[in-house]
Amino acid sequence: MQQFWNWKGYQIAWKVEDESNENRMAIVMIHGFGACKEHWRYNQNNISSIAPCYSLDLIGFGESSKPNSQLLYEKKRTNNFQYCFNNWTQQIIDFCNEIVQTPVLIIGNSIGGVIALNASQRLSKECLGVILIDCAQRTMDDKRLAEQSLLMRFLRPVIKTLVRQRLLSSSLFNNAANPTFIEKILKVAYPSGKNINKELIDILFKPTQGKGAEEAFRGFINLFDDHLAPDLLALSTNPVYLIWGEKDPWEPLKEAEQWLNTFECIKSLDIINNAGHCPHDEMPEKVNPILQKIIQEAM
Repeated sequence: MQQFWNWKGYQIAWKVEDESNENRMAIVMIHGFGACKEHWRYNQNNISSIAPCYSLDLIGFGESSKPNSQLLYEKKRTNNFQYCFNNWTQQIIDFCNEIVQTPVLIIGNSIGGVIALNASQRLSKECLGVILIDCAQRTMDDKRLAEQSLLMRFLRPVIKTLVRQRLLSSSLFNNAANPTFIEKILKVAYPSGKNINKELIDILFKPTQGKGAEEAFRGFINLFDDHLAPDLLALSTNPVYLIWGEKDPWEPLKEAEQWLNTFECIKSLDIINNAGHCPHDEMPEKVNPILQKIIQEAM
């Protein structure tokens, strides 16, 4: 059942499913960029048979508030929001403390994975573990600039200047916020083509039509210096489990394999053959048993 929570004056949409009669722990699911809580459509109910399972819309997405973006260099304005990992993380921490009120295991897809790692560190013992599904590697971050081509390094200042402009960011957003474009992107993100259906397109398209939807897009494309997953993994004291689509077009499996061999906190890497960036939705029949096994071991 969907509910709303008032967080710092913003409305946050969330829902919980619970068929477990279990109250020792709960699951919190964090969606990726451009998605929402409904992106866990094939997972939340399945997992709820083991433990209460919560999903919520990050501010700027789904049915949560979409305030104007506040970039670092801009003059602070009342009710504007700085779309960044620390602020989204605070949303998750407060949600866990105020709504869930029990130790949690956090699942995050894409940028939701970075948020999950950050939140787990700050929740400390109140977090029992983290499951990263194709976690965002953020290759365009300033801290990874040396890995970029000479041309990209040369163009970076120009790109930064351009994407700050609302005229450009709104134009980019409006070109992308239509069912045809969304379906085209999904065919890249879901290489097998499985579960690309009208329901999924509607799930991703509907929030783009809400007032202020382009502001979260502007805030995100201006995140050039923020948290990187390896930095958070190096500090993690909680167990971390990786689930990765073999054919993810944006977050290469090769880097996830390097993480597995580098960070002691990572306990496993499950590869979903022929899947892309969102294997939990593309191939839930393969991902759900893995999720269930990890959760049961954490209990």
